[in-house]
Amino acid sequence: MKHSLINARVIDPASGLDGQHDLHLEGGRLVAIGAAPLGFVAEQQQDLTGKWITPAFVDLGAHLRDPGPRYKGSLVSESAAALAGGYATILPRPDTSPVLDSASHVRTLLDRARDVAGVRLAPLGALTQGLEGDLLANMAALKSAGCVALTNLRKPVRDLGVLRRCLEYAHTFDITVVFQAQEATLAGHGCAHEGAIASRLGLAGIPESAETIALTQWLLLIEQTGVRAHVSLLSSARAVALVRDAKARGLDITADVSMAQLHWTDEQLEGFNANFHLEPPLRSSEDRDALRAGVADGTIDAIVSDHLPHEAAAKCAPFAVSEPGMTSLETMLPLGLVLVTAGLISISRLIEALTFSARRFGLEGGRLKEGECCDLAIIDPQCYWTVDSNTLMSAGHNTPLLGMTLSGRVQQVLLGNVSYA
Repeated sequence: MKHSLINARVIDPASGLDGQHDLHLEGGRLVAIGAAPLGFVAEQQQDLTGKWITPAFVDLGAHLRDPGPRYKGSLVSESAAALAGGYATILPRPDTSPVLDSASHVRTLLDRARDVAGVRLAPLGALTQGLEGDLLANMAALKSAGCVALTNLRKPVRDLGVLRRCLEYAHTFDITVVFQAQEATLAGHGCAHEGAIASRLGLAGIPESAETIALTQWLLLIEQTGVRAHVSLLSSARAVALVRDAKARGLDITADVSMAQLHWTDEQLEGFNANFHLEPPLRSSEDRDALRAGVADGTIDAIVSDHLPHEAAAKCAPFAVSEPGMTSLETMLPLGLVLVTAGLISISRLIEALTFSARRFGLEGGRLKEGECCDLAIIDPQCYWTVDSNTLMSAGHNTPLLGMTLSGRVQQVLLGNVSYA
């Protein structure tokens, strides 16, 4: 089918596009940007005046809750949430049940995903068996099964000798390692940023040093082993500085931050709203400002959702014993546009940060290029919508935005020749 999208603002940082362009598609591929090819007659034409077209987004580390407890979510519900948020590809976490630490588990997940219409999966595999930090996972088999990177999430690898061997093997097999820096012995059972607010509220704190000490260890081992690495979910100003220095020294490292960390601080804990119980915790306003600056100057390459849906009961407990996490795939775009409107980042930088994972992990998509499969999002920047049980597709409604009206929404996602509206 031949399809033309006309009069939209096309924003694609990878191609340097930001202006009004027409796109012409055939058989799920982008055949031309601008004038239609000679002899091209569109069977369908969409006038998108006032709308934006961007590459469909790619997200690292969202939890799709499958395989696992279906009452928290499933491939069906969370794939629908991803599409509603403008995502073409998700790199899901390996802490499922069972853990994605074997090729058979990965293949089973991918086989199930093919039966669910919509978002594509490029799984993260477990760095160690069972994510227990003791024995190396079969890295070559995981890569062969379809894993695009390996991670132990925030689960500790207590023996640094084991961690070094993990990185050496990952380097040997040319596999990217994703790490979330947290020293477990310092984090303890904390649930909030260690500071005056947590102390006044009687909440056990997680110090900034829990992140920076672990990050320093990782960076030294990355430098020694030469492994390709990505640090995920930065939360502190000092961590941003460490990543900036590592990049300046030539380490093959990239980084991301969650959208929540760019908006909120530990001041939100004042009302004991368990929807602000996150891991890593929301930190100070100074940390938030440093994270924003890191995104703006490119020290932080990507903005991720850290999507973690929960059932209502998981957030009804007292703050300290509630389950950490937030449902967020569907609100990424409007929250990003808040940063753009405030002049903190440009719209081009926002789209670049939402699609960066495609380039880092060698995936298709993340750009609009003639001749390639066309994964794109059509956005109405002036659409006002209310976050509630009627508008959220995710099984989890654990978000502090519930009941709020946001501006900007994805109206349609095209994945090849399939349209999702």
